[in-house]
Amino acid sequence: MTWDPRSLPDLSGRVYLVTGSNAGLGYFASEQLVRAGARVLMSGRHPNRLSAARAAIRRRVPDASPDATEPLILDTSNLGSVRSAAASVRGRGGLDGVLFNAGIVHPPRSRETTIDGHEVVFATNALGHFALGGELLTALAVSAGRMVWVGSMSTALTPYDPVDPQLTTRYSAWRSYVQSKVATAALGFEADRRLRAAGVPVESVVAHPGYSTGGRTPGIVGVNEPSRAKRFRDNLQAAFAQSKEHGAWPLVRALADPEVAGGEFWGPKTGSRGIPTRQNPSKITHDPEVGARMWAFAEAAAGVKWPFAEAAASART
Repeated sequence: MTWDPRSLPDLSGRVYLVTGSNAGLGYFASEQLVRAGARVLMSGRHPNRLSAARAAIRRRVPDASPDATEPLILDTSNLGSVRSAAASVRGRGGLDGVLFNAGIVHPPRSRETTIDGHEVVFATNALGHFALGGELLTALAVSAGRMVWVGSMSTALTPYDPVDPQLTTRYSAWRSYVQSKVATAALGFEADRRLRAAGVPVESVVAHPGYSTGGRTPGIVGVNEPSRAKRFRDNLQAAFAQSKEHGAWPLVRALADPEVAGGEFWGPKTGSRGIPTRQNPSKITHDPEVGARMWAFAEAAAGVKWPFAEAAASART
């Protein structure tokens, strides 16, 4: 089918979870899903910011049902928070999809660790989502749902092999970001391999937003309020940058388009901007050896083993 990002398929009756949905890509993905009739569990760390984002959706999508969004407190850098939020979601029944969007885009200059002792960028961008995927697998299997992992163009620009995912040595802000995104994409593709092998009817897709900036994004009170200086700087990059609203299109298509298949990679047409199209992932992210290595590391670090057999059984009942 021809995909029009502004006219999604009817998603009435569908339930999606979007992590990091109070701003940026997560907010616009949530708004686009609600506009198509879906119910969205909007998650984030701060109740007030979630309230502002939900209020913005009510203003911008006035014909949405009163319960079109629901707040969920979730900090992907905190494994206890992940377990608690996942238990709450499982209690609601089936889940049609989850967008693993939350993340740190501007890492700290010096290495920092989480309450669980993990390097904060890897924990937030990759490890927390791996744990969340495992915790939600049975709920997704019941609805034959889909998970979308948010990758990045950076994995093709500087494809650091995450042989030391926690960056105990050689830490830099850029390396921490790129390694976390290599790990995220590698886990997404490895999840597809394992889901297929186990016969679990859940699709795992990787998508990226291109080069999306706040300064080229519509101003929304409580969600996106860039300064004049930021708007000026970001508009100087108009030839290869796009808004976060447009950056959410590939993520939403990967999540909601029935013609998308597990194991695929989606992003803007030109790489940095444009309509969402299927693309070829960077070699390192699609390498089965890297995927298997990252999976074993994530299992040990998060203390989570995905319940493939249980998920396959729950899908058959």
